[in-house]
Amino acid sequence: MRRMSSRRAGLVTTALAAAITLTACGGGPGATSAAGAAPAAPAAPAGGPLDLSGVCPATVVLQQDWQPEAEHGAMYSLVGPDYTVDANAKSVKGSLVTQGVATGVDVEVRPGGPNVGFQPVPALMYLDDSIVLGAVNTDAAISSAPSQPTVAVTSQITVSPQILMWDPATYPGMRTIRDVAAKGASVVTSGDVIPGLLESKSIIAGSQSDTSYDGTPARFVSDPKIMQQGFATAEPYIYENEIAQWHRPIAFQRLADDGYSIYPEPLAVRADKLDALRPCLKKLVPIMQQAQIDYLKNPGPTNKLIVDLVNAYQTGWTYSAGVAAFSAKAQVEQGFVTNDPASGVFGKFDPARMQQIVGTFGPILKSKGTISAVPDPASLYTNEFIDPNIKMG
Repeated sequence: MRRMSSRRAGLVTTALAAAITLTACGGGPGATSAAGAAPAAPAAPAGGPLDLSGVCPATVVLQQDWQPEAEHGAMYSLVGPDYTVDANAKSVKGSLVTQGVATGVDVEVRPGGPNVGFQPVPALMYLDDSIVLGAVNTDAAISSAPSQPTVAVTSQITVSPQILMWDPATYPGMRTIRDVAAKGASVVTSGDVIPGLLESKSIIAGSQSDTSYDGTPARFVSDPKIMQQGFATAEPYIYENEIAQWHRPIAFQRLADDGYSIYPEPLAVRADKLDALRPCLKKLVPIMQQAQIDYLKNPGPTNKLIVDLVNAYQTGWTYSAGVAAFSAKAQVEQGFVTNDPASGVFGKFDPARMQQIVGTFGPILKSKGTISAVPDPASLYTNEFIDPNIKMG
């Protein structure tokens, strides 16, 4: 399932208060540089674990599946203070800085969604050889396995923050999706994987599925009898604080509680590039593991960059400092970003869970005609590059 089918598109919220301060540089039309950039980071010791020169591409291109937001904080936290923004190409590039040192290569972070015509990340990776890592949901990896296979190399978010939300005034006392569905509520999504899952578990009937969600709040505000998809890391804050027509709490349940067990946005490589990238991945994957942990300990500076990029890109997407702070806090406090429960290691994949994910979503995608055969779970991921000593405190 593409990120577009599980994320807000052009959500209309209150105007953002913060304005981006950028100065022009000689990078061509649309290129800007960071204003008042901090001093350059010291170089990592040559040949050490944080020195990526000589083993990784000169520019490590990271492809996200949606617009800049706090759920992508690990990627954006690597962008050094010398960054430049290309507002036309919708990308940010700078020295790749981690744990206070420059790694000897650059990093470029590219958003997805409308910036790439809503193409799935695996498709982008097969169109552009320069992409090193892409954020590929496990169900999207299953979908793309026949023609555009990817291999996930580290998890960044452990539990999916996707939710179904409802109006607590319309459904007083209701605590679960099953409870609200039993009242006949329509389930409004923009893709058929979520309703397919809920139908397979007899939580909803096929007649309750409505895949017309367009990413805006208008339907929910005007028809509070529905259940609608969203993210626990965004919608609860946005609806209560930024949508003037609502301005009150919503009720919701995590879809993970009802079997939406995918790894959300794990970082993946093209399957046919795994061998060539192996020397790079041995160093880069532990950096990505640690980057997520470090970002969540101090999200403020990276959140500012994320909000500034949203303002610079001018795609119609809006994202406030308030929702960014809410998201970073919710990722930890609501248990979405944790060590792998099976091993206690951050970023590691659980083979039993991967087996279960493919066993659940493979048949659903096959029944929808998305795939003709269910892939081997072991082909979709590897723990080869995981540093077992990296753990959340």
